[in-house]
Amino acid sequence: MKQLEGRAALAARASSRPRVRVAAVVVIDGKILLVRQRRTGEPYYLLPGGGVDAGETLAEALTREVREETGLDVALARPLFISDTIEPGGTRHVVNITFLTEVTGGELETDPSDPSIEGIDLMAASALSSIDLRPPIADALFDASQKAYDVPTAYLGPLWTPEDGPE
Repeated sequence: MKQLEGRAALAARASSRPRVRVAAVVVIDGKILLVRQRRTGEPYYLLPGGGVDAGETLAEALTREVREETGLDVALARPLFISDTIEPGGTRHVVNITFLTEVTGGELETDPSDPSIEGIDLMAASALSSIDLRPPIADALFDASQKAYDVPTAYLGPLWTPEDGPE
């Protein structure tokens, strides 16, 4: 019994706490707002958003992150997707919560001050499958866009993109 307890404890310790990341689907003139980043090689894209700080609500984190990355003020309409990003070796686990949002103010930044952001792009939902979108939710976004985002909240499961992009 002691050995089983030890195994359970080791398994729990090997899995560090998941990080919660919120992301915004911001639609402007029928196109989806994306944040372009590049670590090495080809750029990859994210929906604007970021990590939730301790003591911060999901709504507070999302509005803060969108404002910091894009200059826009948004209000949350509702959650669209939930997914996990789990690195195959188990060293990183992110719970992604993607919200449909509405722009309530601000001005879109064309030159973001965040050094990790290479640019801000507006892209048609039909073009998302041709880019490296992380997490890889292009199909779910396209399907939702075809129904004017009037879809039930969906759990998309575990989604992972290797650092060097999709295979």
